[in-house]
Amino acid sequence: MKLVRHLDEPRWREYVNKHPKSSIFHTPEMFAVFENTKGFSPELWAVVDSQGAIRCLFMPILNTVMNGVLRNFSTRAVSYGSLLLSDGPKSSEALNILLDSYNSSKKGVLYTELRNLADTSDIQVSLDQNGFVYEDHLNFLFDLSNSPEELWKNIRSNARRNIKKAERSNVVIEELEDAEEIPKAYKILDRVYSHIQVPLPDISIFEAGYRILKPRGMMKILMAKVGGDPVGTLTLLIHQGTITYWYTGVPREFTSYRVSDLLVWKSLELGSQGDYHTYDFGGGGRPDEEYGVRDFKAKFGGELVNYGRNIKIHAPIRYQISLLGYKVMRRFL
Repeated sequence: MKLVRHLDEPRWREYVNKHPKSSIFHTPEMFAVFENTKGFSPELWAVVDSQGAIRCLFMPILNTVMNGVLRNFSTRAVSYGSLLLSDGPKSSEALNILLDSYNSSKKGVLYTELRNLADTSDIQVSLDQNGFVYEDHLNFLFDLSNSPEELWKNIRSNARRNIKKAERSNVVIEELEDAEEIPKAYKILDRVYSHIQVPLPDISIFEAGYRILKPRGMMKILMAKVGGDPVGTLTLLIHQGTITYWYTGVPREFTSYRVSDLLVWKSLELGSQGDYHTYDFGGGGRPDEEYGVRDFKAKFGGELVNYGRNIKIHAPIRYQISLLGYKVMRRFL
């Protein structure tokens, strides 16, 4: 077996499409999106056997918040779908080859985070041996084989009231069909993320997504409007029957319209009426910490799962300094 850093797209795509634990974040299309996003640098790591068959696939995305002398204090790597490993007698060997080579190369990166979107209990021993420490992290999944009526019954009464209020307030949900409207959607997200003091990727990630993913049926952008004016937005990623809840936002002045509840419901309704089987509602935070986002998501009745995350800190001292700097920076945002 050998490590490779490039794959031809047909073979790469076929491997991802056939793997039971794959996600959109393993696809060559999503790689291209990150490749065209300012501040992001995707990497491909794979191990192939003597026949050229892929045995292990890893796609970390490097993100640098600040350049210059602060680059080494603000660069992290995130694998949004974790890694993929094929079954077989030499699977552990393939994984160790990949992770050992990867760890040796990451001198300018603070840490690497694997965001597991499926059960990875079968590889946790190997991950731990390579320094990727596991921590609990929650998520919500919905079975889209259920009818809209069944999904509606599972939603808590307060969320149903909010959805009905939004509809009475004449909130309309439309799918964005014109690339020229992306700046409007991004403006909404930028206002929301600035308020909660969380970095938002450059607009180029949505422009690239719309250009690369949407024609392939792999992305939808929903826009909430009142009287024709945008009041909220939700981006959805789509792959192999799974809809992934991605970036979303509703400015504070429109929260009384209950726009967020309606956006979620319309996306669930859309999923249950199409050729989809799973709705991935995104992260629910750590189980031992209070998290308002988890409380919001819990109202919609999905299945709470704990696939966790794995983190490898490559530069412990710089990592601690960066954490302190981030706390100070947020005070002035």
